[in-house]
Amino acid sequence: MKWMSNGRNSKNQLGSHMSQKVNNYEPLVSYIDTFRAFPATDREFILSPMEKDIKMKTTTILLVNDQKVVRQSIRQLLEREMDFEVVGEAGNNLEAVNLAHELKPDVIVTEVRMPRMGGVEAIRRVKTEHPQIAILILTMHDEEEHIVELMRAGAAGCLLKNISSEDLVQAIRSVRAGEFVSDAALMQRLFKRAARPQPVALDYGEHLTRRETEVLELAARMGNHEVAAHLGISERTVKGHLTNIFQKLNVASRTQAVLAALRRGLISLEDK
Repeated sequence: MKWMSNGRNSKNQLGSHMSQKVNNYEPLVSYIDTFRAFPATDREFILSPMEKDIKMKTTTILLVNDQKVVRQSIRQLLEREMDFEVVGEAGNNLEAVNLAHELKPDVIVTEVRMPRMGGVEAIRRVKTEHPQIAILILTMHDEEEHIVELMRAGAAGCLLKNISSEDLVQAIRSVRAGEFVSDAALMQRLFKRAARPQPVALDYGEHLTRRETEVLELAARMGNHEVAAHLGISERTVKGHLTNIFQKLNVASRTQAVLAALRRGLISLEDK
């Protein structure tokens, strides 16, 4: 899991103004030419081995936004990357579902609210037919109530629209590599919003071991590499624990696992 900052450089942010939807992306539109001046090699992040392998391959991307100027601006930004190819654009969720079936992109970049179909339904349709597609959500602060359901439906990450352009590029590579990405503060608020433990009867297989509980609580805040370093175990062992957790809770992702465990009262995200 990758926690993203709220943006290191305001001129490279996807947006910071909330008064009108298009203004959320104003900095990106305004500075796209300036951003072109810097070689992609000068903006490299430290990548995990898996992400380095992914970076050598072309990542196909479908952009979903109801404003053409926003789609075009993000397309120009992403296509500066040698390993990115924007294969399609959609102006609503119905079109996005159809294009996902036709184009089978590696990653879909979309928003919480889109016309013609609810976001949860759109994600469920895409993930049912093409579970390998990673869906990255861009959102605003006031849309938190909708994001939990999008995560449960199978979204691979959720980022605030004021994310820096470099972090957006990194996030796309991360979700393509199978990581979950999110703004750290946003995700902590979402987990707390979703954490309403309910007394439920658990099957034997749903009980987590002490180590699995520890791993899952850390995985809600850290990526696999950080969890492994914190516990003094290998990253492969962390992945093994997560696989067992997914099977026990009958979920397909760490986000779903964290949400399910919070609801069942199996883990706590309070500082200990």
